[in-house]
Amino acid sequence: MKLKADLMTPEDMRRALKRMSHQILERNQGAENLVLLGIRRRGVPLARILSDNIKAIEGVQVPVGELDITLYRDDLHHVTDEPAISCSAVPFDITGKTVVLVDDVIFTGRTARAALDASSRFGRAACIQLAVLVDRGHRELPIRADYVGKNVPTSRSEMIAVQVEDIDGTEGVKLYGDN
Repeated sequence: MKLKADLMTPEDMRRALKRMSHQILERNQGAENLVLLGIRRRGVPLARILSDNIKAIEGVQVPVGELDITLYRDDLHHVTDEPAISCSAVPFDITGKTVVLVDDVIFTGRTARAALDASSRFGRAACIQLAVLVDRGHRELPIRADYVGKNVPTSRSEMIAVQVEDIDGTEGVKLYGDN
Protein backbone atom coordinates (compact mmCIF):
# COMPACT_ATOMS: atom_id res chain seq x y z
CA MET A 1 0.00 0.00 0.00
CA LYS A 2 1.15 3.49 -0.81
CA LEU A 3 1.05 6.52 1.42
CA LYS A 4 -1.89 8.64 0.25
CA ALA A 5 -1.90 11.38 2.89
CA ASP A 6 -0.51 12.58 6.19
CA LEU A 7 -3.73 13.13 8.12
CA MET A 8 -2.38 14.40 11.43
CA THR A 9 0.96 15.81 12.49
CA PRO A 10 2.26 15.32 16.02
CA GLU A 11 0.92 18.79 16.86
CA ASP A 12 -2.49 17.91 15.37
CA MET A 13 -2.56 14.79 17.56
CA ARG A 14 -1.64 16.73 20.70
CA ARG A 15 -4.30 19.34 19.96
CA ALA A 16 -6.99 16.69 19.32
CA LEU A 17 -6.10 14.77 22.49
CA LYS A 18 -6.15 17.96 24.55
CA ARG A 19 -9.61 18.82 23.15
CA MET A 20 -10.83 15.29 23.89
CA SER A 21 -9.51 15.60 27.47
CA HIS A 22 -11.55 18.78 27.95
CA GLN A 23 -14.63 17.10 26.45
CA ILE A 24 -14.27 14.11 28.80
CA LEU A 25 -14.04 16.43 31.80
CA GLU A 26 -16.96 18.56 30.65
CA ARG A 27 -19.28 15.64 29.97
CA ASN A 28 -18.41 13.94 33.26
CA GLN A 29 -18.33 17.16 35.31
CA GLY A 30 -14.73 16.63 36.32
CA ALA A 31 -12.43 13.68 36.91
CA GLU A 32 -14.08 12.20 39.99
CA ASN A 33 -14.83 8.49 39.64
CA LEU A 34 -13.21 8.43 36.17
CA VAL A 35 -10.87 5.70 34.86
CA LEU A 36 -9.33 5.16 31.42
CA LEU A 37 -8.83 1.75 29.81
CA GLY A 38 -6.50 1.82 26.82
CA ILE A 39 -7.12 -0.91 24.26
CA ARG A 40 -3.82 -2.59 23.42
CA ARG A 41 -1.71 -1.56 21.58
CA ARG A 42 -1.97 2.06 20.60
CA GLY A 43 -4.94 2.88 22.80
CA VAL A 44 -2.72 2.49 25.88
CA PRO A 45 -0.30 5.37 25.18
CA LEU A 46 -3.23 7.51 24.02
CA ALA A 47 -5.01 6.80 27.34
CA ARG A 48 -1.86 7.84 29.22
CA ILE A 49 -1.72 11.11 27.28
CA LEU A 50 -5.40 11.79 28.08
CA SER A 51 -4.70 11.06 31.76
CA ASP A 52 -1.70 13.43 31.77
CA ASN A 53 -3.80 16.12 30.05
CA ILE A 54 -6.55 15.71 32.64
CA LYS A 55 -3.98 16.03 35.43
CA ALA A 56 -2.69 19.26 33.87
CA ILE A 57 -6.25 20.63 33.61
CA GLU A 58 -7.85 19.36 36.85
CA GLY A 59 -4.89 18.41 39.03
CA VAL A 60 -6.21 14.83 39.29
CA GLN A 61 -4.34 11.79 37.97
CA VAL A 62 -6.94 9.52 36.38
CA PRO A 63 -6.01 5.81 36.67
CA VAL A 64 -5.10 4.09 33.39
CA GLY A 65 -5.50 0.38 32.72
CA GLU A 66 -4.45 -1.73 29.74
CA LEU A 67 -7.08 -3.91 28.09
CA ASP A 68 -6.19 -6.86 25.86
CA ILE A 69 -9.29 -7.74 23.83
CA THR A 70 -7.76 -10.48 21.67
CA LEU A 71 -9.78 -13.40 23.03
CA TYR A 72 -13.00 -11.37 23.02
CA ARG A 73 -12.96 -10.68 19.27
CA ASP A 74 -15.77 -12.28 17.27
CA ASP A 75 -13.63 -12.06 14.13
CA LEU A 76 -10.43 -13.56 15.56
CA HIS A 77 -10.46 -16.47 13.11
CA HIS A 78 -10.47 -13.93 10.24
CA VAL A 79 -7.59 -11.92 11.69
CA THR A 80 -5.00 -14.60 12.48
CA ASP A 81 -4.51 -18.32 13.08
CA GLU A 82 -2.11 -17.66 15.97
CA PRO A 83 -3.22 -14.65 18.03
CA ALA A 84 -0.61 -12.76 20.04
CA ILE A 85 -2.12 -12.71 23.50
CA SER A 86 -0.91 -10.42 26.22
CA CYS A 87 -2.40 -9.77 29.62
CA SER A 88 -4.75 -7.00 30.53
CA ALA A 89 -3.35 -4.81 33.28
CA VAL A 90 -6.22 -3.23 35.17
CA PRO A 91 -4.97 -2.91 38.76
CA PHE A 92 -8.23 -1.42 40.05
CA ASP A 93 -11.91 -2.32 40.31
CA ILE A 94 -14.10 -0.47 37.80
CA THR A 95 -17.32 -1.12 39.72
CA GLY A 96 -19.32 2.09 39.96
CA LYS A 97 -16.74 4.03 37.91
CA THR A 98 -17.12 5.96 34.69
CA VAL A 99 -14.89 4.04 32.30
CA VAL A 100 -13.55 5.62 29.13
CA LEU A 101 -12.29 3.01 26.65
CA VAL A 102 -9.52 4.52 24.52
CA ASP A 103 -8.48 3.30 21.07
CA ASP A 104 -6.60 4.73 18.13
CA VAL A 105 -9.10 4.05 15.32
CA ILE A 106 -12.73 2.97 15.17
CA PHE A 107 -13.67 1.12 12.00
CA THR A 108 -16.26 -1.70 12.12
CA GLY A 109 -16.92 -1.37 15.86
CA ARG A 110 -15.87 -4.95 16.58
CA THR A 111 -12.86 -3.95 18.68
CA ALA A 112 -15.05 -1.65 20.79
CA ARG A 113 -17.58 -4.46 21.27
CA ALA A 114 -14.81 -6.81 22.36
CA ALA A 115 -13.50 -4.15 24.76
CA LEU A 116 -16.95 -3.86 26.33
CA ASP A 117 -16.93 -7.61 26.96
CA ALA A 118 -13.32 -7.64 28.22
CA SER A 119 -13.89 -4.74 30.60
CA SER A 120 -16.67 -6.61 32.41
CA ARG A 121 -13.99 -8.89 33.93
CA PHE A 122 -12.89 -5.95 36.09
CA GLY A 123 -16.23 -5.02 37.61
CA ARG A 124 -19.54 -3.45 36.69
CA ALA A 125 -18.96 0.11 35.51
CA ALA A 126 -21.55 2.78 36.17
CA CYS A 127 -21.04 4.06 32.63
CA ILE A 128 -18.76 3.17 29.72
CA GLN A 129 -17.75 5.72 27.10
CA LEU A 130 -15.51 5.43 24.04
CA ALA A 131 -12.72 7.80 22.96
CA VAL A 132 -10.92 7.34 19.64
CA LEU A 133 -8.32 9.42 17.87
CA VAL A 134 -9.73 8.62 14.40
CA ASP A 135 -13.21 7.56 13.26
CA ARG A 136 -13.00 6.19 9.73
CA GLY A 137 -16.60 5.00 9.33
CA HIS A 138 -17.80 1.63 7.97
CA ARG A 139 -19.51 0.42 11.14
CA GLU A 140 -20.81 -3.14 11.19
CA LEU A 141 -22.23 -2.81 14.71
CA PRO A 142 -24.39 -0.07 16.28
CA ILE A 143 -21.46 1.48 18.15
CA ARG A 144 -20.25 5.07 18.04
CA ALA A 145 -17.48 6.93 19.82
CA ASP A 146 -18.34 9.54 22.44
CA TYR A 147 -15.10 11.46 21.83
CA VAL A 148 -13.41 11.67 18.42
CA GLY A 149 -10.17 13.43 17.55
CA LYS A 150 -10.78 13.42 13.79
CA ASN A 151 -13.39 11.97 11.43
CA VAL A 152 -11.80 10.63 8.25
CA PRO A 153 -14.10 9.16 5.59
CA THR A 154 -12.28 6.25 3.98
CA SER A 155 -12.91 3.47 1.54
CA ARG A 156 -12.85 -0.08 2.89
CA SER A 157 -9.62 -0.77 0.97
CA GLU A 158 -7.75 2.11 2.62
CA MET A 159 -5.86 1.82 5.89
CA ILE A 160 -5.29 4.33 8.68
CA ALA A 161 -2.02 4.06 10.61
CA VAL A 162 -1.74 5.89 13.93
CA GLN A 163 1.84 6.24 15.10
CA VAL A 164 2.66 6.89 18.76
CA GLU A 165 6.06 7.67 20.23
CA ASP A 166 6.03 4.78 22.77
CA ILE A 167 5.54 2.12 20.09
CA ASP A 168 6.62 3.61 16.77
CA GLY A 169 9.27 6.16 17.80
CA THR A 170 7.32 8.87 16.00
CA GLU A 171 3.86 10.42 16.02
CA GLY A 172 1.29 11.06 13.33
CA VAL A 173 -1.65 9.64 11.45
CA LYS A 174 -1.27 8.40 7.89
CA LEU A 175 -3.66 7.14 5.22
CA TYR A 176 -2.56 4.30 2.96
CA GLY A 177 -4.23 2.93 -0.16
CA ASP A 178 -3.65 1.19 -3.45
CA ASN A 179 -3.85 4.31 -5.61
